[in-house]
Amino acid sequence: MDKDFTFHPIGIIHSCFSEKFGIPRQPGLVPAARATLEILPPYDREEAFRGLKDFSHLWLVFVFHGIDKRKWQPTVRPPRLGGNTRIGVFATRSGFRPNPIGMSSVVLEDVRRDRKKLVLELSGIDVLDQTPVLDIKPYLPYADIIPGAVGGFAADPPRASLSIEFTENARQACRLLENSYPGFFDLVNQALRADPRPAYLGNRSDRTEFGLRLYDRNIRWSFRPGTIVVDSIETVFTDRPD
Repeated sequence: MDKDFTFHPIGIIHSCFSEKFGIPRQPGLVPAARATLEILPPYDREEAFRGLKDFSHLWLVFVFHGIDKRKWQPTVRPPRLGGNTRIGVFATRSGFRPNPIGMSSVVLEDVRRDRKKLVLELSGIDVLDQTPVLDIKPYLPYADIIPGAVGGFAADPPRASLSIEFTENARQACRLLENSYPGFFDLVNQALRADPRPAYLGNRSDRTEFGLRLYDRNIRWSFRPGTIVVDSIETVFTDRPD
C-alpha cells in the first residue's frame, strides 16, 4: 500500500483574520466574519461548481498553514477546558496534528467571477488569511446533523458573557470603515464577544491591553472583568517606505 500522498490546493482563502490571535475557535461563532475562496487553475472551471449555489453551507477541508507540521503534540489544552487541562489531540480539533488538516462548515454567500477569477463568497468563517484549501463539499442537513450526537467536553456552544463598549473615537472609526468593509462594526463586536484572550486568563486582570488584527486594521482593546472596551482602531502599515 502506497503510504505517500500528494495534495494540491484547489484554492486560497482571503480572510478578514490576518493573524491567528482572535480567530473564532469554531465556525459560525462570528457570523460577520467573511472571506473569499479564490479557486486556482486548473480547477476554476465554472462547470465544476455547477449546482453549488443550491446549497447554503459548505465544508472546507484546509491546511493549518500557520502551524509547523513538525510540532504535532499527542496532547493539547483545549480552551473550552480552561486552557490548563490536557486531553488527547484526536479528541480535539486542534491544529497541532500529525497531518495539519482542518475542516470547517461555512455559509456560502455567492459564487461569481471577479476579474476573471472564480471566487466563492463565504461567511461565518474561522480560517486564517492565505489558508490553502484542499477541497470543498456541500453541507447536507439530513446527513450532517445527527440527532442524539454527544459532544464530549464541548457539548454546548460557548456562552458570550462579555459586554462590548466602544470609545467614541473607535465607534467613529468603525462607521468610516463600513464602506470598505461592510459589517465591520458587527465583526468587531462578535469577534471580541467570543473573548479571544488565552483561556487560562479567565477573569484575571493581570494583563489588560490587547490587539486584534482584522483585515488591515489593528483593534486595540482593554479588558476588565465582564467587559471589553475597544479603545482605538489603527491602520496596519506593512510596506516599508522607499
